[in-house]
Amino acid sequence: MTQPSDIRPLTTAETDALRARQRERNKVMGLILGALAVLFFAISIVKIAEKPKHEAGEGVATAPVHS
Repeated sequence: MTQPSDIRPLTTAETDALRARQRERNKVMGLILGALAVLFFAISIVKIAEKPKHEAGEGVATAPVHS
């Protein structure tokens, strides 16, 4: 385990490099999350469009109502 004497603050260059890596990682994660949302949306639209008439409530025979 590291001792407190082994820990030193990051230099400005190291901090800038760390922040740049974090920004790139965040951009990639954002793109992946956006692509996943678009994929889910597209799958939902396709499933709704392919729904058979009997599941959509159309063309279902109903019993006549007697008054």
